[in-house]
Amino acid sequence: MKMRVKMGTVVPKMGTVVHPEDVPADYRAAMAMALHAELGSTHRAIKSAMRWTGASERTVKYWFAGERGPSGEHLVALARHSDTVLIALLALADRLILEEAEDRERR
Repeated sequence: MKMRVKMGTVVPKMGTVVHPEDVPADYRAAMAMALHAELGSTHRAIKSAMRWTGASERTVKYWFAGERGPSGEHLVALARHSDTVLIALLALADRLILEEAEDRERR
């Protein structure tokens, strides 16, 4: 069972690491970067995002290409499954609290 952090967001130590300064300011580009970082660039990656969101293949391909960004329900579904998407979204909203994450890493 995963436990959510009540204050701030902890960047995961293992797996894909997203540095907030690397997140593009453009929403579509940021989501494309996050999806590529989390899933890769294969057809399997597109299928995974389709399963997570219920979106069509064409729609997910637009997200991966950065031509369009996921809307409402799809964004929530992606953030539910992908820490990278969640961190990118928080970085875009200037809501990523790095001090707490750094304090926890020191403990």
